[in-house]
Amino acid sequence: MRGKAFSGKAAFVLCIASFLAGSLFTSCTYYWAHHDHALSLSQTDQSTFLITRPRDCDHKRKLVERKSEDVMDEVTKTHHAIQSLDRTISTLEMELAAARTRHNGRPDSLTYNYSTTSSTTKKAFVVIGINTAFSSRKRRDSLRETWMPRGENLKKLEKEKGIVIRFVIGYSATRGGALDRAIEAEEAEHRDFLRLNHVEGYHQLSTKTRLYFSTAVSLWDAFFYVKVDDDVHLNVATLLTTLAKHRFKPRIYIGCMKSGPVLSQKSAKYHEPEHWKFGEEGNKYFRHATGQIYAISKDLASYISINLPILHRYANEDVSLGSWFIGLEVEHVDDRSMCCGTPPDCQWKAQEGNVCAASFDWQCSGICNSVERMKMVHNSCGEGNGAVWSVDI
Repeated sequence: MRGKAFSGKAAFVLCIASFLAGSLFTSCTYYWAHHDHALSLSQTDQSTFLITRPRDCDHKRKLVERKSEDVMDEVTKTHHAIQSLDRTISTLEMELAAARTRHNGRPDSLTYNYSTTSSTTKKAFVVIGINTAFSSRKRRDSLRETWMPRGENLKKLEKEKGIVIRFVIGYSATRGGALDRAIEAEEAEHRDFLRLNHVEGYHQLSTKTRLYFSTAVSLWDAFFYVKVDDDVHLNVATLLTTLAKHRFKPRIYIGCMKSGPVLSQKSAKYHEPEHWKFGEEGNKYFRHATGQIYAISKDLASYISINLPILHRYANEDVSLGSWFIGLEVEHVDDRSMCCGTPPDCQWKAQEGNVCAASFDWQCSGICNSVERMKMVHNSCGEGNGAVWSVDI
């Protein structure tokens, strides 16, 4: 206190020097403490010590990536679940609409045959509709004498096996005329017709096909509905075995799939007036079943019934049917047993154990001279008259 006075400037310099010295001492101490610690570790521990922070970052990055993958997996699963739910809802809506159609009927488009109509829809496994015309009496008789059961056997087949077989025909342009009376007399004798509210005509086959499926699904609750021409030989038991493999598939379309040329020439037999819709000249149709025989499931028959007024009809009936399904979730089954040739083709296949479901000649779009040859084809390629009674479906 009594010494020489200490200036403020000197005190300030002393404080700065002390601060710097202290900082230097602290840094050195921290460095050597950690350096000594690192030296005391093993080489492995030193590596771990040196890369802990990078590894922590990498681990966090991987966790983020894994979480992203988990989120994407959950999103995918959710998407699939929504799609499955949509399909289920669609199926339920289809079944509900079909039930309403069966309950209310379609008086504007159907005429129920008195031999088949009942207050409730009958259960069946398959409904086989044989497309026929007024001029085809001999063809119908050729089927009754070969592969098609008659009389009590026809009723028994329906009752015991759930197999419904009917000739499908509409009315003449002059309803109640001689042609209609002839069909009514034939029906009274055989009880094997399904009449449609439809005016018969070659260029009206697409319309007739729509009405057939709409009528059939309103009368019989079946797994399958089949359309076959009256000049085709059918092995019913073999067909049933084929269909039974697909009985639990909701939307299935079975037949011999083809994709023929779109014919723009007016002189062609299968001329397509709307050929321009299928692209440039020389293009082919989309895949569809050949018209001699094909089968569809109940959901598809119901779809036709529900959407009857808005289903477009092309010139060719088989093309029309294929077009109705081309934009839907439908499984197309190409079954070549449904388009075998007549002898010797069907004979060779039968000898190899591959009995044909249906036989016809491609060049005739059916069996050539079927009235005269149906019995020969049946004797050569038929599965046996008792086969249908022993088949297990």
